[in-house]
Amino acid sequence: MTDTRAADSAQGREFSYRPFIWLAVATFSMGIDGYVLAGLLPQIAGDLKVSAAAAGQLMAVFAFTAALAGPVLGTLTSHWERRTTIALALGVFVLGNVVVAVATNYPIAMGGRIIAALGGSLLNAAVTGYVIALTPAEHHGKALSFVLGGWMTATALGVPIGLVIGQSSWRFPMIMVAVVGTIALAGIMLRLPRLHLPGGTLVERLRPLKQGRLVAGLLVTTGILCSSYACFTYATLILGPHFHVKWAMIAIMFGYGVASMAGNAITGRLVDKFTALRVLTVVLVGLFLNAVLGMIALMFAPAVVAAVWGLVWFFSAGVGNGGGAVPQQARLASMAPDSAAIVMALNGSAISLGSALGSGLGGVALTAGAAANGLLGVSAVVLAITVTLHLLVARATRTATA
Repeated sequence: MTDTRAADSAQGREFSYRPFIWLAVATFSMGIDGYVLAGLLPQIAGDLKVSAAAAGQLMAVFAFTAALAGPVLGTLTSHWERRTTIALALGVFVLGNVVVAVATNYPIAMGGRIIAALGGSLLNAAVTGYVIALTPAEHHGKALSFVLGGWMTATALGVPIGLVIGQSSWRFPMIMVAVVGTIALAGIMLRLPRLHLPGGTLVERLRPLKQGRLVAGLLVTTGILCSSYACFTYATLILGPHFHVKWAMIAIMFGYGVASMAGNAITGRLVDKFTALRVLTVVLVGLFLNAVLGMIALMFAPAVVAAVWGLVWFFSAGVGNGGGAVPQQARLASMAPDSAAIVMALNGSAISLGSALGSGLGGVALTAGAAANGLLGVSAVVLAITVTLHLLVARATRTATA
């Protein structure tokens, strides 16, 4: 039976994680897809006969496609029943990963990433809007944290497993993503409540962009992801020279995932206790200081110290990057409470755009001759701009509220 009143009655229900379990499994599959390729760049480059920087663009093209397609696909499907939309998006995402897994050359692999991005961009927007519609406002932080926790859990469990099976072939993790996505798809179709939300045109979806401070807030999202992916995409190149044991990078990726989960869980609760603005400010300043100190240590410290501090930098970045998502989404939703679902869709595009810019910027820097350690400097510059923009948005918000 179709529930057309879910969004209107959210305030009157107690909070439950049960409706969101299969959505978390879906984001788990997306998390594996989003991170596992970064640990397999040398194998992908060798098999497809391209450079490591070119292999990194498989992540960039996914993110760039998702950034452009998200609002358009979200608008075209806005009148559809939400469970159907989520299932279709997840099915396309799975198909794209199958194409990548069987790709015989670089162009086919690139095409598969584009297909996966089309499904992933719609899935991200539909899932976020669904969670907000079914959750009382006072529990948005916990609900979003739980669903996004699937992504974070993937970095801790899915990615290391993917890297282990990827040692024999980088294609196996892509098959793993497709299998997990298919399991999530079955659970969604069998267990997820049906839901209709008001539709809209592309003009209506972009209307929140008339608010200058909201646009700036979305650019903060882009900055966070850009700074993250400028380094994470090439983490194997940055940390690999300091850890020569074959399984070391698998363990390091596992540690990053645990750190991301911790950051996500902590800030998800802090947002419900304190303001999203305060939590996000602490996260952004911490990420900036971490990038600066990490760059100095990796470039100038003795080998042993550089290796240890490299781990400190990477895991701290995991805490910050995992912890920044919930307060940022909560703050953006508070700027346009009547258009929260639309704003979350736009935020999904901002996330994808930041990921694309970060992967692309890192690849350009490496191609231009920069050392892998120098990517931390690129990240620090992006974060400095992001922190400044964040403070300007906070000031504008206080003025508007007053």
